[in-house]
Amino acid sequence: MSAYVRRQQAKKSAAGVSAEAIRKMFEFPDPTEPLPPLDSRDALSLYGRYLSPYEKEEIREYEKVYFVGLNCDKKQNTKENSTNNHGFDDDRGDYLLVPHDHIMYRYEVIDVLGKGSFGQVLQCRDHKTGEMVAIKIIRNKKRFHHQALVEIKVLDNLVQWDPDEKHFVIRMVDSFTFRGHLCIVTELLSINLYELVKANSFAGFSTTLIRRFTTQILGSLSLLRHHRVVHCDLKPENILLKHPAKSAIKVIDFGSSCFEHEKVYTYIQSRFYRSPEVILGMNYHMAIDMWSLGCIIAEMYTGYPIFPGENEQEQLACIMEVMGLPEKYLVDRSSRKRLFFDSTGAPRPVVNSKGRRRRPGTKTLAQVLKSDDELFIDFIAKCLTWDPDRRLKPDPAMRHPWIVAARARALSPPIPPRTSRSSLAPSQASSGSNNASPQISTPRKKVASTATASTAPVQRTRASSSSTSTTTAPARLSSKGSLGLPPSSTRYTLRSS
Repeated sequence: MSAYVRRQQAKKSAAGVSAEAIRKMFEFPDPTEPLPPLDSRDALSLYGRYLSPYEKEEIREYEKVYFVGLNCDKKQNTKENSTNNHGFDDDRGDYLLVPHDHIMYRYEVIDVLGKGSFGQVLQCRDHKTGEMVAIKIIRNKKRFHHQALVEIKVLDNLVQWDPDEKHFVIRMVDSFTFRGHLCIVTELLSINLYELVKANSFAGFSTTLIRRFTTQILGSLSLLRHHRVVHCDLKPENILLKHPAKSAIKVIDFGSSCFEHEKVYTYIQSRFYRSPEVILGMNYHMAIDMWSLGCIIAEMYTGYPIFPGENEQEQLACIMEVMGLPEKYLVDRSSRKRLFFDSTGAPRPVVNSKGRRRRPGTKTLAQVLKSDDELFIDFIAKCLTWDPDRRLKPDPAMRHPWIVAARARALSPPIPPRTSRSSLAPSQASSGSNNASPQISTPRKKVASTATASTAPVQRTRASSSSTSTTTAPARLSSKGSLGLPPSSTRYTLRSS
């Protein structure tokens, strides 16, 4: 990670950004001393001249006041102004933010972390504890408010189900309503996995680091499966590093989640990570999250989405190109099969915007990944099984040879020096690992980067952004020297905790 930070610092310095601004850019915020509260009468007496007419009435409703936003450019709202929630909202129903103003007379608005159809996510200082937190402010619209209540229910349950935080899911701190907006307070995390891939110029990660991420995500999915919860939107953007220089992660954004017996929506999952049963309009359950995981793992390795469909028709065509045709009994259960298959059951031809037509079964998973790691390929293949009932589940996935092989190597004692000609030959010693997936034929992987002139450019369209990134991929990111170099030569290192 330090190499990446130095590289970005050099770029910012060349662009004329001050050294202080650069330093702050890569710092994880430290807590400050918590502030003692005032009761509302004392706060009004001391700071009333700094408050808007609306706040002078509003503050009386709060027993404890920690922060009032003295030095911000407050909006002079009044209770008499009924337009757009007394002037606090825009026409879309989003809360109009004022930097360094308060939320609920406790949190200070520091920065905007993200925006979406649901509303906004802010970085805030909690002046009661001194900690930095993230606050998701939901749009002041009925349908978003209703869905946020479901999210709060899931997050509240996760706190109870995982009190010791051993399952790598985001921790909700509080929830409340402020000026008509439902607010969800969570711990503050670092960058997401898509940003991490982008920071490494879409080169992909080593399998060592991917395994570390995968094990943690499986911990999250195991907890969700045990309690019959479907995440419904697992993707790199919803997996965040806990700290910018460490490989510990947390799964976030349960805004689309549901309990398996309370499914509400049929249009779910971001397209690149959407399972075939959702595309085909079949009944879905927790297996859709394992499909998304398989797509994420492949992307972490190659640096780009494994199934980059421009629309749902091409999305299914991308899947069939690598995974072959779905079984007939699955197609027969589809409520949308006429969109994708003709009367004979043959896939309808799809041509994308570049004039490309994808043909079922013309690529293998090994070819797409450009990997000769049979256990790694087998793990992804089992996540990307057409039939959701036969797809790999979280707990068995934790026992898959690709996951446990590294653990076994870490626990195994050092091999004693050879003392006789009868010692086990290297070919015999390694033969056991070749039995896990004998049916998979894989190409030979080059020692250097897997990117070539024809495969390195990446075009990526996100649900949250319409921008396109085109980058040439350098050497693979690794937690060790992945190109046969000593660890000191590694471009990007993440610590394991």
